[in-house]
Amino acid sequence: DGLIVVDMHAAHERIGYEKLKAAHDGSGLRTQPLLVPAGMAVSEREAGVAEREVQTLAQLGFDVQRSGPQSLLLRSVPALLAHGDVEALLRDVLTDLREHGSTRRIAETRDELLATMACHGAVRAHRRLTLPEMNALLREMETTERSGQCNHGRPTWTRFSLAEMDRWFLRGR
Repeated sequence: DGLIVVDMHAAHERIGYEKLKAAHDGSGLRTQPLLVPAGMAVSEREAGVAEREVQTLAQLGFDVQRSGPQSLLLRSVPALLAHGDVEALLRDVLTDLREHGSTRRIAETRDELLATMACHGAVRAHRRLTLPEMNALLREMETTERSGQCNHGRPTWTRFSLAEMDRWFLRGR
């Protein structure tokens, strides 16, 4: 009895995170080869990180090759995130890899990396979902662990009681 409001970005982010985590822990993240490899201008430092951490990037679903002092060639991306801003995602992952250093440290911060990836793959605020997309999101929330909060700890939904809504409209019950 009331109204439930869902933060679609936060909910989709949690769903994406749990899928990425399950895939990473299971058979590994599936990759989506790009029809045309994408060239990316990066700093020399980022290019060095990509070259050094090519195995780590592969485990996260990226096929990246250094193609110059300040450029990368992106051949495949994590399939679950293929429709997101993959270039921005790769930059964030490279930053995380640079800041955390060793591969051992990356293993320890895997959840942080997967959360970053899920955030980039989630629907954005102000995007209008179709009715089937809304229903699919709600059904996935029902079957996703910890769907009540996003990866950053914020709630994905809130409930307003009929009494609260009556107060909004100055109605007595």
